[in-house]
Amino acid sequence: MLNKLIAFFLKNRLVTLLLLVIFIAWGMVTSPFDWNNGFLPSDPVPVDAIPDLGENQQIVFADWPGRSPQDIEDQVTYPLTTALLGIPGVKSVRSTSMFGFSSIYIIFNEETEFYWSRSRILEKLNSLPAGLLPDEVRPSLGPDATALGQVFWYTLEGRDNNGNATGGWDLHEIRSTQDFYVKYGLNAVEGVSEVASIGGFIREYQVDVNPDALKAYNIGLDRVMMAVKNSNRDVGAQTIEINKAEYLVRGLGYIKNVDDLEKAVVVVNQNVPVRLKDIAVVTLGPETRRGVLDKDGAEVVGGVVVARYGSNPLAVINGIKTRINEIAPGLPKKTLSDGTVSQLTIVPFYDRTQLIRETIGTLESALAHEILITIIVVIILVLNLRASLLISSILPSGSFY
Repeated sequence: MLNKLIAFFLKNRLVTLLLLVIFIAWGMVTSPFDWNNGFLPSDPVPVDAIPDLGENQQIVFADWPGRSPQDIEDQVTYPLTTALLGIPGVKSVRSTSMFGFSSIYIIFNEETEFYWSRSRILEKLNSLPAGLLPDEVRPSLGPDATALGQVFWYTLEGRDNNGNATGGWDLHEIRSTQDFYVKYGLNAVEGVSEVASIGGFIREYQVDVNPDALKAYNIGLDRVMMAVKNSNRDVGAQTIEINKAEYLVRGLGYIKNVDDLEKAVVVVNQNVPVRLKDIAVVTLGPETRRGVLDKDGAEVVGGVVVARYGSNPLAVINGIKTRINEIAPGLPKKTLSDGTVSQLTIVPFYDRTQLIRETIGTLESALAHEILITIIVVIILVLNLRASLLISSILPSGSFY
């Protein structure tokens, strides 16, 4: 059979030549090198400098704020782990219980397709029996990426027009810009699985209750919690008709500042409302955090771009850089006390581009050396320049294929 196939291509030189041209064109289109293919499109194969040798793993997170690790283990981690054991293709399940949240690592067999395993996990999470977990616990599936998907890190820093560091920004201001502007802009880039914020302070409304005031007004803490919850929402009613015009009746109650929350009514005693400011101190403060991002000894705010599984890391990084140039003019700026204009700037902190390009350059030089060495060896052994050129010309075709 093999001899017949070889004989067919030897007799039909036109077919052989056409197949060779097709293979060469296909190789040039999918080549990871920065070649100008002219009229040919460019669809390079995914190339990364770090091989992904990790296990086929998916992560499930479950938050239960304020609970101890033992409560998390008994009421969240253990029942959720036992429920996920029955998923097809699962090799092992590992879990970790910490203060306020649980992490479950599901290891699948190597032959299990990545996104098929994710769909099976989501199917299992949606079919959990009622009462298995506490009512306020909502388990969620982690991003569709691997541990090596962190391809780009950046920080947000105040810079002047010349690119010099100026400062002048509070950490909570930078974190708000990262969470509500930069993160959303970078999340839309093709191939990005997640943009994780790190560092800074997340602002929140904090209510410090006076226990003596609660005792004096005979108010339970649950009433205070319910008042805070009910004061931050809109309500809808029916409609009324005036002069043949129909009007929608709505109650607007979203909190916009501290004063709005302070005026929330907790209870009414003898027709006298007891407001939140009468029994507590309401302020804007930072959320409790467990880590910081340090750069050159200074605390900063930044983000981590995680590439999606199977995407081209180099293309993702290039798309991130293009999007950064697009959203940079919209970053906030302020004038400092000395008259310096400080604008928040996205500064790369870790970029895998150089490492990937060096890896591709090593491959390109290895192919060139392979062809050169083949020419020299054939000339020395056969003493035929035509034979050496013929053999060496086949090597790039095999590399393309």
